Amino acid sequence: MALGRTTFVIHKGKKVCFLDFHDIHDPAMAIEAIEEARQVVRGQPQGTVLTLTYVKDSSFNREIVAQLKELAAGNTPYVKAGAVVGLSGIQRAIYVAVTQLTGRRLPTFHDLDQAKDYLADQ
Repeated sequence: MALGRTTFVIHKGKKVCFLDFHDIHDPAMAIEAIEEARQVVRGQPQGTVLTLTYVKDSSFNREIVAQLKELAAGNTPYVKAGAVVGLSGIQRAIYVAVTQLTGRRLPTFHDLDQAKDYLADQ
């Protein structure tokens, strides 16, 4: 299990679930981080979780993309609102594929603080 890649932070009095997928290049580490996120998010009451997914400087293969699609789809009942930070290049294409498949619309931001502010207003 990835250690501490999914944590909770408090921003403006709101509890935000921080999914830290940044700087992951090893597929095994990515799968561990995704599994950790799955367990943490799905351990919360439905419709209550504010998720902030940080993907800057990470790389993904087909298996990881499939895992991310399942994560997004399976987390849907638990998530009140979500945001993504750090998309670039191929990550943006993966993001589009995941959102089209799952029907989830997660706003994207370039800055973590902007994303946290957005989530705090939800």
